[in-house]
Amino acid sequence: MSAPAANPRKTTTVRPLGPIDIAALRAAVLALPEDVWVAEDAGKPNKFEALGTTRHIVFRFIDSPRDWRGSHDRPAWAQWRDLLEPVLGHAVRDYDYARGVFPRVMLARMPPGGVIHPHIDANPAAKWPHKIHVPLTTNPGVVSFFGGQEHNFPVGEAVEVNNLGPHWVRNDGDADRIHLIFEYYDADQPDPDWLEPFLGATR
Repeated sequence: MSAPAANPRKTTTVRPLGPIDIAALRAAVLALPEDVWVAEDAGKPNKFEALGTTRHIVFRFIDSPRDWRGSHDRPAWAQWRDLLEPVLGHAVRDYDYARGVFPRVMLARMPPGGVIHPHIDANPAAKWPHKIHVPLTTNPGVVSFFGGQEHNFPVGEAVEVNNLGPHWVRNDGDADRIHLIFEYYDADQPDPDWLEPFLGATR
């Protein structure tokens, strides 16, 4: 079986999505006590070596790395939903999907000196949804490599990134880099031809 093809709607570089009102969400995130970060990171489902020392609070996650169509709320979603949904909705307004779905939603906190090592998002569930970042905090020493170029994404500016090409992040500054990171897809878009044969082959 050939490798699963990417969604042709996904960006192959970076796609700016414009400024987002993050004030309420950012204030709540900055007020989080350290023990909450520690506890949430300890229980996160995305324990990948490439992520290094970056800590996460995961609100929604996929049921299987093979299929983006199944996802679930994690315990933190109920508490944060009212703050997250306006930001998510504003960030994706230009896609104009009548039935858009957010299979993965999380906060990612990279400390000074932190590194996310070069990698691609290889699991099939990453092939279809758009991958979107909304920076909540950053500094001039943060370098993000997507789409073959280095970037310093500004606070409050949503951007879709190419997660299927090599990418990495480095925080050479003296402050945390915190991003809201999520995936988004159109439930009305036909499934790719490879999906059902692929799932059948892996059962």
